[in-house]
Amino acid sequence: MRKLLIALAAITLFASCGEPKETQQRTQQKAKGPVMYGGVFRLNEVEDFRNLYPLNVTEVTSFRIANQVYEGLVKFSSKDLSIIPSLAERWEINEEATKFTFFIRKGVMFHDDPCFPEGKGREVTADDFLYSFTNLCTSSSENQMFGLLFDKKVKGASEYYQSTIDGAPLADGVSGIKIIDKYTIQLELENSFAGFLNIVGHNGCWVIPKEAVEEYGIDMRIKCVGTGAFTVKKVKEGEAVILAKNPNYWKFDEFGNQLPYLDAIRFSFLKEKKAELLEFKKGNLDMVFQLPLEMIDEVVGELEDAKLGGNKPFQMQVNSAFSVQYYGFQNKSELFSNKDVRKAFNYAIDREKLVTYTLQGDGTPGIYGIVPPGLKGYEYDSLRGYSYDPEKAMDYFAKAGYPNGEGFPEITLQLNSGGSRNIQLAEAIQSMLMETLNISIKMNVMPFAQHLEALETGKTLFWRSAWLADYPDPENFLSLLYGPLVPEKLEEKSYINSVRYQSEAYDTIFEKALATVDKSERFKYYRMADQIALDDAPYMPICYDEFTRLLQRNVRNFPANAMEYRDFSTVFFKD
Repeated sequence: MRKLLIALAAITLFASCGEPKETQQRTQQKAKGPVMYGGVFRLNEVEDFRNLYPLNVTEVTSFRIANQVYEGLVKFSSKDLSIIPSLAERWEINEEATKFTFFIRKGVMFHDDPCFPEGKGREVTADDFLYSFTNLCTSSSENQMFGLLFDKKVKGASEYYQSTIDGAPLADGVSGIKIIDKYTIQLELENSFAGFLNIVGHNGCWVIPKEAVEEYGIDMRIKCVGTGAFTVKKVKEGEAVILAKNPNYWKFDEFGNQLPYLDAIRFSFLKEKKAELLEFKKGNLDMVFQLPLEMIDEVVGELEDAKLGGNKPFQMQVNSAFSVQYYGFQNKSELFSNKDVRKAFNYAIDREKLVTYTLQGDGTPGIYGIVPPGLKGYEYDSLRGYSYDPEKAMDYFAKAGYPNGEGFPEITLQLNSGGSRNIQLAEAIQSMLMETLNISIKMNVMPFAQHLEALETGKTLFWRSAWLADYPDPENFLSLLYGPLVPEKLEEKSYINSVRYQSEAYDTIFEKALATVDKSERFKYYRMADQIALDDAPYMPICYDEFTRLLQRNVRNFPANAMEYRDFSTVFFKD
């Protein structure tokens, strides 16, 4: 058991290489009930984080760090992804699902920070949520969340956002955001939206104090002031991020223990999955998420061998994911504005072969739409996706003006670095497209941050991407293709709809789904929108992921889920 009894002093120190000496101590402190206090949970991310400011958290590495630091009115259960109370102890929803009233816990404190008088965090009130939600509705280069969350949903949000673009913010703010009293806030929607609680659970709705924004500005990329179970204690970019236990955290467990149990969390940033797995086997990491493809058989074999002795060397968790891998086309480009080209690409790849051989069965072929299987009530089998059909691929290519690939320019497939998995998959797809369509494709591998910047600003034509659910609802995936989220100019950043797909038919059905209260009816419209997009082929679905975790034997109370939503506030070590 790794303990940190002199927590804060120890956490600030880094060794020149490897783990800080102080975080390697193995001591314990008994809590009430069957749990233990203390320890540093050590895990690795193969990609560097991009930004920890809630309105600019756009990728999973940043989210996995920031989710331990910030909180909103509601959150997701790490057990089943249901909505559970967070800073709101309860809420009320009117019958039409247009008014959501939240009752905020009393006594919740922001983290101690120099932005407050005498460095002491103050109590969170409805005013803080009004400020945070208004910030969400304010145009800024640091705000990537408005289009996904409040635009065309919260009453008056779109008008207020436009007023901030015009440089004259509406004096009365966002009409649909109202303070009822010091601890009560109400959000009123333009139309019924029964799934709105999922939106409220999103990182773009986390509460932030005005004092921190005014003190740190864009430095809130790493200067984090929230209410969560952990505080950001140390950031050494490209090497480590250390989160320390929040001694003033508001939550207690069923036995009366104040959370969190852990003293700290340490994120390292080894870039290769093989090296990460080796560190785990040495006992230097407490978790590995996703295995290198070439080592899956080895790991499974170790577990099988351990069964004979009855003593497994580690825990293994495997489950289907609310995650889709796809390749994007720049739909506004001269080349990929041609739907027949896009359909040719979709028919040219063998998804079954990619999953079976390249991914060694780690996933499901992307033969439905952009919404991954697993969401209860979403009837995937009714969708008509793409199967491998070289004849159809060549027919569409000829229809597009490129018979047998003649005249089609050499293009570049752009993908992010971070382990061999993406590259192996890209090489297989590159080979299939070249063989079926008789075209030449180069590959350009770049760091994740540059990769995102290039595709979001329209600087690349063809790229690898993936979307892991922010919340378990089809809307979260289908928003990726919503036309109004596409900016007028190509050079303007299009974070959500990065393929810049625009279809009046799609948008009409999607908006109808948003305004439908009945879940089965809403899902019906979502499937209709999903099929419209499939027929237009603005992207190329590859596969739906499967998540695999390895945990050390002494890790407790850390359930896996389909979103890889991590809540470390209740994780503890016990031998």
